[in-house]
Amino acid sequence: MTLDPRTFTVKTSEAVAAAMQAAASAGHNELTSHHVLSELVKQNDTMVLPLLAKVGVSVAQVVDKCTTVLGKLPTVKGNPEPRLTRELAAAFAAAGELQAEFRDEYLSVEVLAVSMHDIIGVPRDEMVAALREVRGSHRVTSQHPEDQFHALEKYSVDLTALARAGKIDPVIGRDEEIRRVVQVLSRRPRTIRF
Repeated sequence: MTLDPRTFTVKTSEAVAAAMQAAASAGHNELTSHHVLSELVKQNDTMVLPLLAKVGVSVAQVVDKCTTVLGKLPTVKGNPEPRLTRELAAAFAAAGELQAEFRDEYLSVEVLAVSMHDIIGVPRDEMVAALREVRGSHRVTSQHPEDQFHALEKYSVDLTALARAGKIDPVIGRDEEIRRVVQVLSRRPRTIRF
């Protein structure tokens, strides 16, 4: 698979660009998977954080692993242009295969994170299963998939979660009020005026 940035989502492009910048500012002449993964977990509005939570890995664990490895990399003076390592190229190739498996049109951050499962410390099959649960049946068909995935959380209220947390009024003892509301709502549409 060839690495084509045109097939990246916006968040994937941002993460890779931030990783390049971080590698250059640290004086690293190679861009590794650890650079990219540390930038992926910094993005709050993507599916990476729910994915990590699903497999039981904290962001702090991933950041610690990446920081430890990046601290041991050799540095060069000047302004180096970081090159992709073979490890990162293999991660992008694995992400491309997973992208094809999910029938996505663009390479998303969560698919890229799954391809780095060895750094995260979780088997690939477990990561893929967690991604299927977190993502559901959604496919990445645009460069802004986060808008599709988080639409319910943005524009609705989870009444079940609020009820479990005890943050809404109980319905017990309000039978007559509920009966009246159902009666009004079940009338013919022409009699209800807004």
